[in-house]
Amino acid sequence: MARILGPKCRLCRRDGQKLFLKGTRCETAKCPVSMDSSKRRQRIASPGQHGAKRSQNSDYGIHLREKQRAKRYYGIMDRQFKHYFETANKMPGNTGENLLILLERRLDNVVYQLKLAPSHSMARQLARHGHITVNNKKVSLPSYLVKAGDVIKLRKEKSTKAVKPHFDIADKTTMPSWLKIDDTSMEGHVVQLPTRSEVALPINEQLIVEFLSR
Repeated sequence: MARILGPKCRLCRRDGQKLFLKGTRCETAKCPVSMDSSKRRQRIASPGQHGAKRSQNSDYGIHLREKQRAKRYYGIMDRQFKHYFETANKMPGNTGENLLILLERRLDNVVYQLKLAPSHSMARQLARHGHITVNNKKVSLPSYLVKAGDVIKLRKEKSTKAVKPHFDIADKTTMPSWLKIDDTSMEGHVVQLPTRSEVALPINEQLIVEFLSR
């Protein structure tokens, strides 16, 4: 299972944008990427001793940064990311779009998008520990790919009580249109498979394809 064990905010600073790795903290003023203009110059600099003086990325660095951004956002490692790319490359259509759609269909991402968890890491933990069911069957694989018509629920009453405080205050207007959830039962539905336009992460998938095709 992929886990980011080191400081997470420095990863957002390195990319210069929010990757939402720390849940609700990312929505507060404590997020270094959200600092006001008087503090932004100091806090938005890349991490490290020479972060403020870091030079412009090379062509290779720009391509690598796009791949790293997607990998960190979805919480997966290099080998697994390459496997998704190879699968997407064999599918009909645009390889980059196929790659992002596969990543969006991961169970941990769906649980996160349904507002049942404040972060991808929490969503992955819920799935790994057997708290999630798909079509009334326990699924403990965060990498499980959901299909249109699937029903996602919390398996235990104990899980529901733990998740409900976050669920009640979560902004559900940001939920993608290919998903919907019942506010009372906390039962999520995959209405249809996602499209590229519904992937919220601002990323240039073509750069990832070019990088992994080297």
